Amino acid sequence: MSNTQNTDSGLRKARVARHMTQEEAAAALNLITGGATDASLLSAWESGRKRTGLRNRSGLCELYQEPSEILFAHQDRPAAASALEQSGNEVVVRVLTRYTDLIGAMTSVALEAREYLVVAGSRSREKAYLGAIETTVAQQPDLVHYRILYGPPRHAALRDHLMHLLQLRDPTERRNGVKTLHVGLVEPVAAMERSFIASESAAVAPLPSFHGAEAFDCGVLLSAEAAVGLVQHGREACASARPVETMEAVRALPVRHGAT
Repeated sequence: MSNTQNTDSGLRKARVARHMTQEEAAAALNLITGGATDASLLSAWESGRKRTGLRNRSGLCELYQEPSEILFAHQDRPAAASALEQSGNEVVVRVLTRYTDLIGAMTSVALEAREYLVVAGSRSREKAYLGAIETTVAQQPDLVHYRILYGPPRHAALRDHLMHLLQLRDPTERRNGVKTLHVGLVEPVAAMERSFIASESAAVAPLPSFHGAEAFDCGVLLSAEAAVGLVQHGREACASARPVETMEAVRALPVRHGAT
């Protein structure tokens, strides 16, 4: 996928031929998929800056009545190295080798977010960290928050956190025309879990423990360049996920490891 924007892609041609704006096409797609695609994400797909996921590919084929090889040829051609790939290890600001450093860095990303805050994963249970996310959501009404689960919560603290988010914001409401809270569950449950927190300016990706089995107490602090990529990844994942945006839906989520 080239870094040069493709303004003549099959995906864009199909929309223009039907005299639809990007906003109209995104709304129509969401009716098919039940997702949360917006005009900016559709623009990224049309230009080739982002690759469309399987659920949205199927939905767009249904919407436009065109085959995948026509709509997504510009996304599927051999990819040139992205700016992020070319930068290599330069995007790593710091390796976090202690749990306290990891939680501190994740909390800082949450508290300093102003435009976007994307959190992925189903393992969270640290109350100070989850509380920092809630503080930012409460204090920054224009911030757009995406919460992506990979399978049900592993701990009761995370399910409680999701209910707190729904108490702070109504996902059905729009602020200046923008939906500011998205909560989604990636299906199938067997999908590989991604775990990270990203804002418009920084990101942290937890890593398996350097010190023992089955813990995630280390990680990497990433630069703004990497953070922007993870924000886009999270938006794509959330657009393809099953919405879990009511109290009833959250309460229905099983907790895999019980209370913490």
